[in-house]
Amino acid sequence: MKDTPLSNCERDFLLKAIEEKRRLDGRQTYDYRKIKITFGTDYGCCFVDLGQTRVMAQVSCELVAPKESRPNEGIMFFNLELSPMASPAFEQGRQSELSVKLNRQLERCLRNSKCIDTESLCVVSGEKVWQIRVDVHTLNNDGNLMDAASVAAISALCHFRRPDVGIQGEEVTVYSPEERDPIPLSIYHMPISVSFAFFQQGTYLLVDPCEREERVMDGLLMIAMNKHREICSIQSSGGIMLLKEQVMRCSKIASVKVSEITELINKALLNDKTARKAGGRCGFAESMPQERITALKMDQTSVEMTDVSETVSSIVQTAEAPPQTVPSPLVPVPGVGQIGEGLCNTWGLEEEEEAEEDDGESSGGDSVAEVTKMEKEQHKDDKSRKVDVVEILDSDEEEADVVILYPETTKKAKNIGTGQKGAATSRKQQKK
Repeated sequence: MKDTPLSNCERDFLLKAIEEKRRLDGRQTYDYRKIKITFGTDYGCCFVDLGQTRVMAQVSCELVAPKESRPNEGIMFFNLELSPMASPAFEQGRQSELSVKLNRQLERCLRNSKCIDTESLCVVSGEKVWQIRVDVHTLNNDGNLMDAASVAAISALCHFRRPDVGIQGEEVTVYSPEERDPIPLSIYHMPISVSFAFFQQGTYLLVDPCEREERVMDGLLMIAMNKHREICSIQSSGGIMLLKEQVMRCSKIASVKVSEITELINKALLNDKTARKAGGRCGFAESMPQERITALKMDQTSVEMTDVSETVSSIVQTAEAPPQTVPSPLVPVPGVGQIGEGLCNTWGLEEEEEAEEDDGESSGGDSVAEVTKMEKEQHKDDKSRKVDVVEILDSDEEEADVVILYPETTKKAKNIGTGQKGAATSRKQQKK
């Protein structure tokens, strides 16, 4: 999968920002991004974060036959893998031009500079030697992979411990770490690569370019140097012509950056050594009880808690008191229930009954005559129909109350009973 190219607007914006000596992440021209070095649980495992660029290096060893030309020297092997996880532009199982260039530069930086004593890796001359293999994996690509890979590789080599070996006659015995303490590699110096990006045919110079800056740069200069200001390798790519003064200027900048990075590596190795001696968890095992992965571990920001009570009291005293607000009364709609102190419930039926009672009391004696006339008319209708009018009202009790309307006198009730008996006899005669 090819990477998405930059648009013309993005390219012009980046170039204009570089002309004004500004960068996307707010750095100065010669500033490095933040470097973080962490080690794994096993010896020889190292993670390096250069800004958003993340690289892992793993060192391993095995006994092999030496080369015929150098029977008394061990073998160093370096492999840098560009994983598709780091960038969509990297393809799996296929070496790109960038991968070949980075592998060659890493070999020049570490193997050709003779930073490791290969003769100390010999076990039996001409028969068995140690082969040290360094595998560098890119976990995320945000530019300047070479610098991150060189720091990770040399840090992993300094952190690595090979097993101890015993020789009795022709028999070679490899002891486990439980039987004998593993032996570190003998390292003479630590070469570290520093990358410089040139823009507009060498007019502008940047240290530690990010991924977007690498897309618009005209050329790249990589200088591998140790803290003794010895240049181990130098490589220029991009096809631009550099002056002698430009190269000398870059070498001076690289010497300062290399000394700072070397101190950071030594400090990280010392912290890991003290943590292992104390018996505490280190590397990936440190993140397990906290239920968070080392890759996602974030630095905690310290908060100053001094004089908090005084500042709070001063703020409270100077602040204005909020105005007292009285809640507006809410009139509930009929049939609404409210919960709380001072609130009333309205269910509709009770209000209607109360309204009817109030109307009945207010009407008084004027409505008595009308009621008697209505009752007489209704009794006449009941006699003609021979049926009582019964109304069932809903109540909250378990048994419903049955109310017979118009129970004025016992005589009327008796008449109603005789009427019912007559209706029953007439029905029997009809059946006969």
